[in-house]
Amino acid sequence: MTSAFRNWALSETPSSRRQAAWGNRYRAWLNFKGNPLGMIGLTIIAIFVLMAILAPLLATHNPATQELGNRLAAPSAAHWLGTDELGRDVYTRILYGARVTLGMVIAVVVLVAPIGLAIGCIAGYFGGIVDTILMRITDIFLAFPRLVLALAFVAALKPGVESAVLAIALTAWPPYARMARAETLTVRGSDFIAAYRLTGASSWRIIFRHIAPLCTPSLIVRVTLDMSSIIITAASLGFLGMGAQPPSPEWGAMIATAKRFIFEQWWVPMIPAIAILLVSLAFNFLGDALRDVLDPKGN
Repeated sequence: MTSAFRNWALSETPSSRRQAAWGNRYRAWLNFKGNPLGMIGLTIIAIFVLMAILAPLLATHNPATQELGNRLAAPSAAHWLGTDELGRDVYTRILYGARVTLGMVIAVVVLVAPIGLAIGCIAGYFGGIVDTILMRITDIFLAFPRLVLALAFVAALKPGVESAVLAIALTAWPPYARMARAETLTVRGSDFIAAYRLTGASSWRIIFRHIAPLCTPSLIVRVTLDMSSIIITAASLGFLGMGAQPPSPEWGAMIATAKRFIFEQWWVPMIPAIAILLVSLAFNFLGDALRDVLDPKGN
């Protein structure tokens, strides 16, 4: 079955657009498989995603159950990664914390990627006053450090996961808009765009049906590389008390409540810190591999 699909996908003379599209996807996958760091990153991310999805099945305890008589216990057979200052199982809270942290990251990406892509394509295609207004707004958001601006937005709303997601989204879209604008400027004068205009296609149809898909590979690479900074920003908001609120098992909040135990009971703050490190590093590995596969101009 696999050999038949391989021969079909890698055919030098595809008989349909569908076969050609699958051939391109399969070649991209083969190129990606040849990058060891990319595969390591993909494996780590897949493990954490499965941990988040299967948390109720993999957990050994209730993440909110307190055992004050067993607080700050070292890792053991009963508690694989020890317990925190309230006797809660750290391993279980890491599993459920993956749901919170990765859920926030996915929500941010779903919000900002289409917005940044649309703003950048519109600004690059129309140019003139439209480009000036949209890019000056973008510059205003870029002028502030992401974490500082996110803190300001959360403070104006109220601490919580929803506020943190909205605040990070409001500060994360400008780089995507800049990238999409640059890509649009390189293709808007192309002959195939002029041909679409001659057929009577509207500007909006050209932007969203023809230009935006050309910007998507670069956007995917940029989003993947930006995942680590989004994770760190989300964890930082939790650490500062502006993100997920206790007793929610968010990794940043777990570090904040356990930081005073770093010298004696080091595993309590270090385990969530290691989780943040691994996921952030994995997304960087994955982004570098995707850049080699999807954005050959960046090589």
